[in-house]
Amino acid sequence: MSVHFSSQRLNWKTPKAVYQTLDAEFQFDFDPCPSNPQFDGLSREWGLSNFVNPPYGREIIKWIRKGFEESQKGKTVVFLVPSRTDAAWWQDYCMKSSEIRFIRGRLKFDDQKNSAPFPSAIVIFNPRPPAEKERGG
Repeated sequence: MSVHFSSQRLNWKTPKAVYQTLDAEFQFDFDPCPSNPQFDGLSREWGLSNFVNPPYGREIIKWIRKGFEESQKGKTVVFLVPSRTDAAWWQDYCMKSSEIRFIRGRLKFDDQKNSAPFPSAIVIFNPRPPAEKERGG
């Protein structure tokens, strides 16, 4: 059972069908977490429509916080994350998102034979409408 509560794996490659469905809806123009370990998405400005499948370990809070901050700049940020509703990062940031889509069942990452040992969710941060920004809301 320890695998269910550990971070033995940090990087879970997004299932193609999940990405394609979301890309058709949001037309992504940036991925701050590509498979290239030399790329530092945390130190860059993000695009207008971003897909983020962050590392799932202790560093996930940095990615969630950055996505929240980028959305406050008028950008759309769509996360694929483990559904950890009890985690501080979930409570502090995901609960401020525009929408949360819980995925039924468990995803199969990296074209693996077995499903992931955790549930997943799509967390969407849409930029605030201009009228809210003007009112200071």
